[in-house]
Amino acid sequence: MSKIFEKMKDYFKKNKIAFVLLFGAFLIICFSILSFSAGVLAEKFPLDFSKITFLEPLKSYLDKTALRPVETQNPEISEYVPQTTQEQAIINVVKNYSPAVVSIIVTKDLPVIEEYYVSPFEGLFNDPFFQIQVPQYRQNGIEKKEIGGGSGFIVSEDGIVITNKHVVLDAEADYTVLTTDGKKFTAKVLAKDPAQDLAVLKIEKEKVAGADGNFSFKPFPVVKLGDSSKIEIGQTVIAIGNALGEYRNTISVGVVSGLGRTITASGGGLIETLEDVIQTDAAINKGNSGGPLLNLRGEVIGINTATVLDAQNIGFAVPINLAKSNIQKSVNSGKITYPFLGVRSVIINDQVQKDNNLPVNYGAWVVSGNNEVAVLPDSAAAKAGIKDKDIILEINNKKITEQDTLLEIIQNYNAGETVTMKILSDGKEKTVSVTLGERTE
Repeated sequence: MSKIFEKMKDYFKKNKIAFVLLFGAFLIICFSILSFSAGVLAEKFPLDFSKITFLEPLKSYLDKTALRPVETQNPEISEYVPQTTQEQAIINVVKNYSPAVVSIIVTKDLPVIEEYYVSPFEGLFNDPFFQIQVPQYRQNGIEKKEIGGGSGFIVSEDGIVITNKHVVLDAEADYTVLTTDGKKFTAKVLAKDPAQDLAVLKIEKEKVAGADGNFSFKPFPVVKLGDSSKIEIGQTVIAIGNALGEYRNTISVGVVSGLGRTITASGGGLIETLEDVIQTDAAINKGNSGGPLLNLRGEVIGINTATVLDAQNIGFAVPINLAKSNIQKSVNSGKITYPFLGVRSVIINDQVQKDNNLPVNYGAWVVSGNNEVAVLPDSAAAKAGIKDKDIILEINNKKITEQDTLLEIIQNYNAGETVTMKILSDGKEKTVSVTLGERTE
């Protein structure tokens, strides 16, 4: 027997493949026997795994891990989860205050012109060669047409709306306010700001029937007005408006990219120099005019008014502080008035001083430019003896600087009020009393 095993051993050493095949066949036979035996035992002695308590921790673990079914492992997410606190703030502002942003539709009765043809040789020649038709035009009634549009925002529950002056410049046009829920309201222009690109409109509240059958007036959603004197360059801002007059309540986000800018803007037949405006890179498109510029607290800090056509996202907004006092003025008197000095000036800083060889680095330099005279004839400044190239240093002992401009200081007073000004004229300081005039529309 031992000789047989020795011969087999020698054989398998020389034929390793045969050994592997034989060993594999042995394993298959063993596995088959074990499987058959386990089946027979399970049939005669069924095992209830639910009664085996030591498996409970394993079962609980498996339920909490990736081995559970896919549908319970990844439940459907019902709403988007913001990834940053800034993103959450932007979403909150849009949800809370975009209902108070409106589109303003400008319509006007325009003549309907029709074309017709006549022959200049009619009645003179019957030859077909002379049957020439010349086009003529005539009016055939009038038709109300949409001629423009812009944006605005509601600042009081009874329907006071702020927008740009150039949006509602046409006194013969009709203005309709369209809210985000698709409702239309006829708007009345209460006042147009003579100094800034601002206008105040009024719409009437919607009458709704209650469950008891009685009627009540539904208040409008409103925005919050912020403090534009606390704006910082680099802070995030949100612009909302009726982009291109077509895409209502379009949202764009950017930063404050500059402060205290002076620009000359044109539009709707209006050319106006605006001082102390906010510069932003939040996209302000045509039709955004009059819409709000908001901070991340949802406060309106500016009114979008202009953009630079040849630039990439350079837009401007009128600071909201300039509009606050005018809202109540327009409601009370139907007009917006300003104290009026009557000068064109440039705020002096270190660079302006250096470029123009001026004796001081602060103040308002009275100088002509852009086809404008330095001092308007018969104005308050002219009556006080202020002239071209003078520098206004102080008003009632308050120094004029980039932070406290001539315009901002003047707005603290009323028309008809007398102020004291320190002036540098011909290299000499002098003090003059100026009775402020009134600038109206």
